This record gives sequence, C-alpha cells and structure tokens, in this order.
Amino acid sequence: MPLLSIDDLHVALGGQTVLQGIDLHLDRGEIVTLVGPNGSGKSTLLRTIIGAVRPAGGRLVRQTGLTIGYVPQRLAIDATLPMTVTRFLNLPRRHPLQAIRQALEQAGIPGLGQQQVADLSGGQFQRVLLTRALLDKPDLLLLDEATQGLDHRGTADFYRQIASVRRDLGCAVLMVSHELHVVMRATDRVVCLNRHICCQGTPERVVSSPAYQALFGPDTDDALALYHHDRDRHAPPVDMAAPQPTETSRLEASP
Repeated sequence: MPLLSIDDLHVALGGQTVLQGIDLHLDRGEIVTLVGPNGSGKSTLLRTIIGAVRPAGGRLVRQTGLTIGYVPQRLAIDATLPMTVTRFLNLPRRHPLQAIRQALEQAGIPGLGQQQVADLSGGQFQRVLLTRALLDKPDLLLLDEATQGLDHRGTADFYRQIASVRRDLGCAVLMVSHELHVVMRATDRVVCLNRHICCQGTPERVVSSPAYQALFGPDTDDALALYHHDRDRHAPPVDMAAPQPTETSRLEASP
C-alpha cells in the first residue's frame, strides 16, 4: 500500500487552473523528483499535499498516521534576532535535547545546536531546515527546491545527505528541483510536470521521452552521462506482508 495516493487531482488558484488530472503514488523508501518549468505547479502540488492549498477536486489517500516533514523553498528570518539553532528548532514547540541532537546528525550538521542562526551559511541554514523537518521522524519528506542558492558542491552534498536520510528513516522523499543533471544521480523516479504530468519513470526513461525533450530541449546526453541509478544499494528493506491502514479524503469540485 502506497504511503500517499493522489488520483485525478485538480487545483485552481485565483480562478486559474494550476494542476489538473494529477495521478501520483509514493511508496516508502523511494526518492521521487518533480521537474518542470516555472509556473508548472510543482510547489503548488507540495503545498496541496501538506494541506496549505485546498484542491478543487480529486482523491487523496494517506496511510493512517502518516507523518510529513516539509522543507520550504525559503524562510526569511531577521538576521539581527539573537537565536541559537536549538532555540529555533524548539519553535513553536519544544523537543527533547536528544531528539534535536539526533536530527542535527541526520541532517549532517552535528554539534551546530549552539551556533547563532544569523551566523549560518546558506548551506548550513538549509540543513537546519532539514533538521526541523526530521524532528518528528517523517514517513514522507517533502523538499521544495531546498538547494536553491547553493553552489554545485553544496547541492551535491545536500542530495547525498537526503539519500542518507532515506536510508536511515526508510521514508519516502518527494522533492522539487531545477538541478536536472544532479538530480539524475539522486532519484529513483522523475515526474515531469507542466500543470499535468507529462511523463514519469526512471531518470533514464524520462530524459529520453519526447515530452521531457519538448520542455527542456532535445540535448539530454549530459544528463544521461551523469545518471547513476543505484536503488538496490540505498533503499532499505520494507516489510509489505502486513496490510497497512489508510485514511481517505475525497475532494469534490468546489461549486
């Protein structure tokens, strides 16, 4: 049973259709990447999954008790505000110190708890946001262009950390990214979105598809050369023998 199933999802904002006919299923232990041009609805899809956007119609099924961690595209913080990383992570509710230390380690920044948030580099702050998302040990981790503003090395390091998180927690990961070539090495499945799903599948299959090439150009040799798909090595074993309970939301079209 998938962690999350979306069927025929429709979303409209300001009277304009943003997403239509979306069918998407996420399984435990897989990393799925959303790619698409600006305005294609990638961030809207993530915000719909976490409940920040109300769909106009469709069906959404979650496993009962599903925990979601979310790393936003950006988060503005007053640089003059004196606040340690630990204090930031305890907002809006406190967490056990051991849980914070463990989440910092899982995010790849152990020992950073007493550093001032204002003194963090861009890459460190993104890891802190990742830490925040990991505090409740999510079943599903959502990343909305979490590497925006990082250099190539920082981006590659961040994706390696995500693979480690997936391995440690056994969670599913759904991430939005524009680093197409780097993503090819860090994902199990690519979903190409342009208000509807144009194509989806393994990275190698997607970059070869006419729909993908129509959006991003026919020259995909570089992406294919960088593609390194190694799901068996990274994916944790999952016991699918026992049926999993689900909770279902039916989202009817708004009048």
